[in-house]
Amino acid sequence: MQKLIKDGQIINDNTVILDADFEGELSNGPVIVPLAYFKEHKAAFENRSDIGVWLDSHEEPEELIDDLKSLPTIAINFPKFGDGRGYSYARLLRDRFDYQGELRAIGDVLQDQLFYMQRCGFNAFAVRADRDITSALTALTTFSSSYQAACDNPDPLFRRQN
Repeated sequence: MQKLIKDGQIINDNTVILDADFEGELSNGPVIVPLAYFKEHKAAFENRSDIGVWLDSHEEPEELIDDLKSLPTIAINFPKFGDGRGYSYARLLRDRFDYQGELRAIGDVLQDQLFYMQRCGFNAFAVRADRDITSALTALTTFSSSYQAACDNPDPLFRRQN
């Protein structure tokens, strides 16, 4: 069973994340499917509350607007460390589209990114398998405060001071 950082804690996660080229029937239990698969089989998922969707870096979050209330998890793939589109997608989902479910970072997710991903609205992190998840957890508390407004604190520092 894989480990996941979710809401500031390391948990065991039994969610299956399907590859982009998956074809076939889904098993029971929590599953995160690629956006294309979700769109193609959407009608079959109406009676399931354990189906999440993952967006690749070239797919737009606007494609999920009509389904946000029914999706327990949206995972955003970071194909490589330097691809920052997922940060923008997280902010759009949280701020503009008011997504309230689990927002999970998957792919090339490293400790150095977690604090900033959390500020953008991610609350779950699938750290790369070759990295220590316990060390990565400390990244969420790297800084005691931040100046800018973000998803995790909508007020900038000057508005928070008495």
